[in-house]
Amino acid sequence: VVLAELDLDAAQRTAARIDAEVGSGAGARVLAVQTDVTQAASVQHAVSVGERAFGALDVLVNNAGINVFCDPLTMTDADWRRCFAVDLDGVWNGCRAVLPGMVERGAGSIVNIASTHAFKIIPGCFPYPVAKHGVIGLTRALGIEYAPRNVRVNAIAPGYIETQLTHDWWNGQPDPAAAKQATLDLQPMKRIGRPEEVAMTAVFLASDEAPFINASCITVDGGRSALYHD
Repeated sequence: VVLAELDLDAAQRTAARIDAEVGSGAGARVLAVQTDVTQAASVQHAVSVGERAFGALDVLVNNAGINVFCDPLTMTDADWRRCFAVDLDGVWNGCRAVLPGMVERGAGSIVNIASTHAFKIIPGCFPYPVAKHGVIGLTRALGIEYAPRNVRVNAIAPGYIETQLTHDWWNGQPDPAAAKQATLDLQPMKRIGRPEEVAMTAVFLASDEAPFINASCITVDGGRSALYHD
């Protein structure tokens, strides 16, 4: 596993945790590489480092993302560029770096982490859903383009997931406990998702158990996006 992460210390801590949980006896090999997904050269460097260490890449998971929520008419050009640089350009930079090798070998799986914002709109979240709509379009276009070469490109649309970003948003509200409870009350299952529940879906899409799933998006939101009225 190659962890391409802007915060190298965080990546190294995660690598150490994976090593500790899996154990070297199971053949675990984890490499952390500092990577800025907004820079194509940085992403290509991470891919090259990974290939030198482990050989050809079988799977790419494009998971980097940031929340940029603005009023459309007061949003700055910098806000717009920052959102798209990470949330859409970053996904394309990852795809573009691994596709040549996958196409040449005639095998590979790319999993792009989109969002339920890719097909549902929450007021006050502009331009984040615009970028996430783009991720779905990119996924479908590349999935169809390279299907004849046995390279699959799929997406996952998580809903509310208990990530650090979610906790940061709750903690930034006047009453964090009330904000958290309001989020939970919105959910049909009365809880939000766990990161590993998204990860298990990524593992499935990346594996040989999903050989005919391509140019698709799996929603992981506990049913929230299917709900018409609260």
